Amino acid sequence: MCHKGTILPPLRSVILALALAGLAAAQSATWRKVGSSAVELMLASPATGPVENVWFSRDGGILYARTRSGKVFETADYEIWQPSSSAAEPATLTPAPAVARIPEPGSRVVGGSFGRIYALGRQLFRSDDGGRSWESLSAFKTDSVIGVQQHSVATSPASADQIVVANDFGVWRSMDGGLSWAGLNLLLPNLPVKRILSAPTGASGTRVVVDGMGPMELPPGATVWQPVNDPTQAVDEAQRILYSQKAGGEVRSYAVADKVVYVGTADGRILISRDGGLSFSQTNTDRANGPVERLFVDQTRPEVALAALGGPNAPHILRTTNSGGFWDALDANSNLPNVPVRAVTGERAAGAVYVATDRGVFWAKVDLDNASTTPANWIPLTGLPQAAASDVYLDPSGIQLYTAVEGYGVYATAAPHRLRSVRLVNAADFSTRAAAPGSLMSVIGGRVNAVRGGDLDYPILASADDASQIQVPFEAVGPNVTLALQTSTGAVRLGMQVQPVSPAIFISRDGAPMLQDADTGLLLDARKTAHAGSRIQVFATGLGKVTPDWPSGTPARVDNPPAVAATIRAFLNGAPVPVRSATLAGGYIGFYVVELQLPTLNNAGPAELYITADGVESNRVQITIDQ
Repeated sequence: MCHKGTILPPLRSVILALALAGLAAAQSATWRKVGSSAVELMLASPATGPVENVWFSRDGGILYARTRSGKVFETADYEIWQPSSSAAEPATLTPAPAVARIPEPGSRVVGGSFGRIYALGRQLFRSDDGGRSWESLSAFKTDSVIGVQQHSVATSPASADQIVVANDFGVWRSMDGGLSWAGLNLLLPNLPVKRILSAPTGASGTRVVVDGMGPMELPPGATVWQPVNDPTQAVDEAQRILYSQKAGGEVRSYAVADKVVYVGTADGRILISRDGGLSFSQTNTDRANGPVERLFVDQTRPEVALAALGGPNAPHILRTTNSGGFWDALDANSNLPNVPVRAVTGERAAGAVYVATDRGVFWAKVDLDNASTTPANWIPLTGLPQAAASDVYLDPSGIQLYTAVEGYGVYATAAPHRLRSVRLVNAADFSTRAAAPGSLMSVIGGRVNAVRGGDLDYPILASADDASQIQVPFEAVGPNVTLALQTSTGAVRLGMQVQPVSPAIFISRDGAPMLQDADTGLLLDARKTAHAGSRIQVFATGLGKVTPDWPSGTPARVDNPPAVAATIRAFLNGAPVPVRSATLAGGYIGFYVVELQLPTLNNAGPAELYITADGVESNRVQITIDQ
């Protein structure tokens, strides 16, 4: 076994970054890009949304692309795309000569340059003899390596062999006349994300619905979206059809909390059911006249709901606090732009509402317990691309805010309302799981100066204006502890569950786990994968007491760190794998490291990993294994 002292110290900054991920993000309103604008569809390169036209500038130095939404982008390096500031229009295709035959039923013949003509259909074809014979440039057996439905082809003025094609799956370039292809889609802002399904959870990454492509997932640590078998969209569609029959009109959205169901229709009606959707009664939406694009209902108080309306005129955002007895317009006499609202979400306890509009994302502090006529002050969340927002989503802990921006994909930031309420989350996976002796916990919502629970002082390891990190003393006992916190804004009391063990593997904000190769000390991710038969180290918290006893708030010794007292087991795709050791991480506070042995024979690809402490399961994470 390698000497841990030579492995762990170089990772200090990385470990601290992961542990304080929630804190670092909370100090900035900067949006971060979640994945690229491309999806992996097993084509020549990652794909994106439909592109209708491509053309070169007269000198061939700039390539232009017009997406199906009508936006025009340009690139000079065939990688970075920018909104076009040029007045150049798509070049008129050279009139096609009469040909004896077309290579594919329904294909469209277009003139090219250098004496060549092309046919655009399901595949891309080229003829060098005026259409007497045709060669497919995109086919592999019956499939297309660049995707189907070719819309446009352009030849560079500099070379007959440099051709670019636009189709239903983006922009594709060949430098050898069509013998090989590469996509230009990774950074082309043309991914039509329609809905955000979930934030990273367990071994799953962020999940979305892409218009025309279906459910997609961004695997933890990856940059390209991948198709995923997620039934959410199909279930939603089936429910909308069922509710449409009961509502007597097209249902555009619905929200459920226990047996309470709200449905919104295309003509602006909102109905409510209190028997799980068996029967509905109409609520009074007063002046609402646009389609109800999205509904939000509080899961603990279903009489509180929000509605987003997509009509051209106000109101665009409605609130009820009495199960639809009446609805308040939250944009009445307010500064919210008079544009359609596509989505809404909120957090009742913090009094926060977020909306996705055709002018971007806004949020407001709103009383979600009582009706009010006080105008809401809508704050724009700047820093996003200048495009419509199609969705807005809060993660289950209410810390991270996600939005989908038309064409540009998904972005995330720390939710600004976190300053309105102090909350306690696990520092490893940002969950509300119970704490354990020795655990690291993050206090979101304020700078903490002192923490006391019972007769124990809790060490404060890091503190910022809106978040802090603490360690649960090894002497703490449960099952319930009331914490007395001294914050920058005054005294706060929080309840906390404490169990003997409550394991959690450290993950990044995008769900990538903190794992390293035990021999090399290199972090494992989508680019640096684990190998069958190797030893890996898993960084976690919440594994409980250690032997010999160790003082809280003190870094563990590097040589022979204290061993975990609980029985630690590890599982890969549900099968047990040998655990070689489980100790405190030398040189750190609240970190544990579990070393395990991967099987010599193992299927290559992603696998689900989790650990248990005395039978209590951790979060599940994804690890990629090569043979």
